[in-house]
Amino acid sequence: MDLPRDKDYFVRLQVSDPDEVRLECGDITKCSADAIVNAANSELLPGGGVCGAIYRAAGPAIADDCRRINLERGPVPPGQAVATTAGLLPTKYVIHTVGPVWHGGREGEAEVLASCYRESMRIADELGLHSIAFPAVSTGIFGYPVEKAARVAVPTVLESLRTAKHLTRAFLVLYDRATLDVFARIAMAQRKPASGNPYEVEIGVMHE
Repeated sequence: MDLPRDKDYFVRLQVSDPDEVRLECGDITKCSADAIVNAANSELLPGGGVCGAIYRAAGPAIADDCRRINLERGPVPPGQAVATTAGLLPTKYVIHTVGPVWHGGREGEAEVLASCYRESMRIADELGLHSIAFPAVSTGIFGYPVEKAARVAVPTVLESLRTAKHLTRAFLVLYDRATLDVFARIAMAQRKPASGNPYEVEIGVMHE
């Protein structure tokens, strides 16, 4: 299946009924999933990129929560996650996860990145949520190569969704078309663990 060249598109993988993973290009701060994930720093301070956009859109409530968490438990280690309120965002929770800084792949970055996705989905599932949206964690200023990140993120999200009790939908909301193309191609190549058959894939066109 070819990806559209001249239109904004989404890719949907049917994991089971009703579980699905959807990949699209967009602004995660406008996503109405039950939880959105913030690619955070260990101190949970406002940063640049997606992190800064989430803090700006949410208003002061998230920053207040993050200060309290930091005072109570200290910095969040890479690979871990915590949940806060969502302030003015159109979601119920923001889950903050600390991704690995890329050091060439020789310092366990892949394991830490996989943990970011697993822990975020575990927290969302424990909160009884049905949907969660991720950015491409660690691919901004932390320098994780996009293709390598996608090869960790996509199968980890699929596996975590299959075993979740409450979560039924996971979104990967990518910040540009080039990143979406990479994630989409890797998603479309995934196969079901038991059968080895490809997941059912739908490619759709985004509407204004």
